[in-house]
Amino acid sequence: MNRRRTVRVPASSANLGPGFDVMGAALDLHMEVDVVETGQFAVHTDLRIARDRRNLIVRGFQALAPADDFEFTIRSDIPLSGGLGTSAAAIVAGLAAADSIFELGADVLAEATKIEGHPDNVAAALLGGFVLCVDGHAERFDPPPGLECLLVVPGQAVRTQKAREALPSRIPMSDAVFNIAHASMLVLGLARGDLGLVARGLGDRLHQPRRAHLYPRSWELVQEAKALGALGATISGAGPTVLVWCDFESSGVVAERLHEHADGWADVHRVPFTPTGAEVRL
Repeated sequence: MNRRRTVRVPASSANLGPGFDVMGAALDLHMEVDVVETGQFAVHTDLRIARDRRNLIVRGFQALAPADDFEFTIRSDIPLSGGLGTSAAAIVAGLAAADSIFELGADVLAEATKIEGHPDNVAAALLGGFVLCVDGHAERFDPPPGLECLLVVPGQAVRTQKAREALPSRIPMSDAVFNIAHASMLVLGLARGDLGLVARGLGDRLHQPRRAHLYPRSWELVQEAKALGALGATISGAGPTVLVWCDFESSGVVAERLHEHADGWADVHRVPFTPTGAEVRL
């Protein structure tokens, strides 16, 4: 039997300011993988990624089923480093392919979280839209009308491990209270479609200021985003990509200003939030 599946998975931005390790959003950039049963194992791609069993798509697949008889052909327009959920998309793609081919009915979110280590990116990649992750479960909701995003993607990457090491094991109570308040405001604004509340809810004292030395230009842009006409900005995942939040009417003007601001050190992309998560086709 020559079984095959094509899986398409979106990029994602995690943390979303105050929602460290619990909030994420799917973005309209995609990884696409053809998985074909040929009787031999191989990975085909032009991307600078592993082509053996260390490949995260293969690791995801093998978490549910043997990959020995399958070939994987991988395409992606997601920047490989920068905090846009490439690893999460790959893990979800492998798991979704195996789950569909072998009709397993697996808990793909739980399996993906085990491999990735935290749920926010994988939940957004799997489910699409905005996600709120609590106690091993994810609640999703559609992006509100009129909300746009722009990505500022620096050429220099930040290693996720270094970003994790920059965080202390304890934080002041005042910082914890600040983040709880702002995360609550952000969720309320997204749920209501109130972009004024969204703008007020983007503040963070937990992770971004403590990692600022790893991406000084990105952090400077986060602080200047409102002056450029945006609702605000957040570091995407572990960085250094900046997610700039805008309302639809001002996004064109903000994009022009961002191109000037990022000239020489980063690329600017207009990438919508997407309500669509992982899709599997025969």
